[in-house]
Amino acid sequence: MSIFITGTDTAVGKTRVACALVRGLRAAGVDAAGFKPVCCGDRGDAEALRAAAGGVVEINEVNPVWLRPPLAPYAAAMVEGRTVDVSLMREAFARLRNAHEMVIVEGAGGWLVPLSRDFSMADLAAEFALPVLVVAANRLGAINHTLLTVAAVREGGLQCAGVILNHAREPAPGDVAALTNRALLEELLPVPVLGEVAFGAEDLPRDVIEALRVR
Repeated sequence: MSIFITGTDTAVGKTRVACALVRGLRAAGVDAAGFKPVCCGDRGDAEALRAAAGGVVEINEVNPVWLRPPLAPYAAAMVEGRTVDVSLMREAFARLRNAHEMVIVEGAGGWLVPLSRDFSMADLAAEFALPVLVVAANRLGAINHTLLTVAAVREGGLQCAGVILNHAREPAPGDVAALTNRALLEELLPVPVLGEVAFGAEDLPRDVIEALRVR
């Protein structure tokens, strides 16, 4: 089963988690590939996903739509005087899904980031009909952002596979939020907190890989 990875915001660690998941699955014998439907700015996220899978997929298959302005896709497309080609994303995803056992899809920004006036990243995820993994940066504000994102995923009729807390920066001594977020989210969320990624870590815990493998 493939997975759609979203985040509570931009720069919360989606690519880090997606790459670790691809590497972990492949190490476990699963033919997994990464997919970044749209990149805005540079193509670093897609290049990292391609590398995580050992380069088995060409960059234009990993990332079919590339917009140069480092903005939300809808805004970046307007700056470039074009529209976001959602059909190209659909076609690329279908090819990858037919060719690989699991496809790890990494969205851009957060759940409701617009691709056009009337079509968001959430709408694309709904079309793909995949379980959704939410990545949240483990910092002050994570509780509200995570609860809102999980609620939006579920209200859209999609399965939320769970949450991963990512330490996007080195925790400061006495960072009470980073120390308590997981326990509170485990109490408040209707889905599991699957694990945490420590600052600087490159891999996901094995039990997280196995939990997502069987989704």
